[in-house]
Amino acid sequence: MQETLAQHGQRLALDPLWPEKATVGGVLSTNDSGALRLRFGALRDLIIGVTIALPDGTLASSGGKVVKNVAGYDLPKLVTGALGTLGVITRAVFRLHPLPLNSLSFRVSTANAEQTQRFFLAVQDSKLAHTSVQSHFSNENPPVSDILFEGTEAGLAAQETQLRNLAAPGSVSEASASTWTAREKHWAFSDPASTAIAKISDLPTNMARTMELVARAASAHQLRWRALMYATGIGWLRLEGKPEALRGALQMLRDDLEGKDGSLVVLHRPDKMSAFDAWGTAGDALPLMNAVKKQLDPKNTLNPGRFVGGI
Repeated sequence: MQETLAQHGQRLALDPLWPEKATVGGVLSTNDSGALRLRFGALRDLIIGVTIALPDGTLASSGGKVVKNVAGYDLPKLVTGALGTLGVITRAVFRLHPLPLNSLSFRVSTANAEQTQRFFLAVQDSKLAHTSVQSHFSNENPPVSDILFEGTEAGLAAQETQLRNLAAPGSVSEASASTWTAREKHWAFSDPASTAIAKISDLPTNMARTMELVARAASAHQLRWRALMYATGIGWLRLEGKPEALRGALQMLRDDLEGKDGSLVVLHRPDKMSAFDAWGTAGDALPLMNAVKKQLDPKNTLNPGRFVGGI
């Protein structure tokens, strides 16, 4: 799809995992997005129309071909991230954006998580016209952050000058475009029996505290770890160690994050790790979610038990 759109100078401003393998329906059902979400929004901001097949064979459509069409039941947003529990997506209409004339990525090195967060927030509060920002943390190396600019050559040169002034005393170097696929490296593990992967979310202003919590939980359970955090407050965490130690660290992290209105969703865990709820606390939204499920799939046919709260 992106290759076809590019022939017309357009793109769907989305960077999911493994785009060469992903399907449109799969990306929608998992609500997958990457660092571009900072500038262009999440999938729910990009999808403006959808048709789904319900369990009884009925086709239900909502939305249209213009952004401001708000008539009818808002199915596009409902099915995005529903993991196929509400219907099978057969058609999707997206809002598009033009391809950038040029793009340039930079890497900023910082001494610790606190300095990274200060840089992070300074960028967000500045007049920089950045497209994406992400930060890398681990138990092995000091943190580094990546920032992406898109635009004209003159515009990029001006952005670089502002960035270097803003990043001081951190060092700034040009980064490869491949740095924006860093999330995929979290899934490149040779021993799934000793690896857990989680999606975490917290306020961007809590990033340093969250990374300190991860480091403390990993150390207490003798685990290796690395994390990738986006400017939106969404992050990806990889833990390595013994299965029960992984479980203990995940529970410790979830308790703390949920206590501060954050979340932790487990995307992969070892088979030998004892049972652990993938989703965590559903909050007060679960009754409404169950009501929507009952309305669209009253016999609980589609992916039963797949989603939060056993939906």
